[in-house]
Amino acid sequence: MNSEDRARVRDELPAALAAAWWGGPLLDASAWPIDPPDSALIDCAQQDLARRLGCNQAHEPQAWKSGGPSRTAALGHAALPPRGVRRSPATLHDLRLNRPGIEAEIALRLGHDVDAARAATLDGPQAAALVDGMTVSAELVSSRWLQAQAAPAWLRQVDALSHGALVLGDWLPPQAGRDWAQQACEIQRNDEAPQRARGSHSLGDPFWLLPQWLRHATREGQVVPAGSVVTTGAWLVMPNLAAGDRLWVRFEGLGEVQVQL
Repeated sequence: MNSEDRARVRDELPAALAAAWWGGPLLDASAWPIDPPDSALIDCAQQDLARRLGCNQAHEPQAWKSGGPSRTAALGHAALPPRGVRRSPATLHDLRLNRPGIEAEIALRLGHDVDAARAATLDGPQAAALVDGMTVSAELVSSRWLQAQAAPAWLRQVDALSHGALVLGDWLPPQAGRDWAQQACEIQRNDEAPQRARGSHSLGDPFWLLPQWLRHATREGQVVPAGSVVTTGAWLVMPNLAAGDRLWVRFEGLGEVQVQL
């Protein structure tokens, strides 16, 4: 990627994406460089977009998404705009969702502030001990790209990892030792038969990513405040939703969330 393209990614892309988030025209991926920039520039552009969308206000609980296809792959992390984080039952008619899909997930809530020094030392059990609540959640996937999920991966990464909204259920005590391999979940759309899965989380355990997420979220000296929430990756995905759809995400023994598009 040449210096001119790098400057466009740094100076123009976050502003263009923010405008699309707030109702402006969707962006054409073909108008942007095909070759991905280095990870530092991608991270810089993603952070600029997060700032423009009002993410991670100082001293206020934050919302994040985190996850990846396997424990050996690089995880993705993105701060989430507070406007789209809602409690179930949620109506999302006021949000612009482009080619939406829904993901069944488990969200975790921190009970303690975490700074960079603390995050650097955490192993899995220590990070899990910082969690004071867990809940069923539904992430609505969306895109500010005309090509949606066919856009290049780095452009989707800058665009908050294709986030649209997050709906949270009732909080439960954390269950880090739960047998996640036997956990059943389902997504139901309208009156259709539910789609079901069991033990389908790509990381095997939603608590597993906590140390990596916390190190990412505090990497430049930030503090992740108590009360912050992270959603931890999909167990089940339903794409191609339509306006007016009513959806339920259910996890056996843990509850459900309801979403109205």
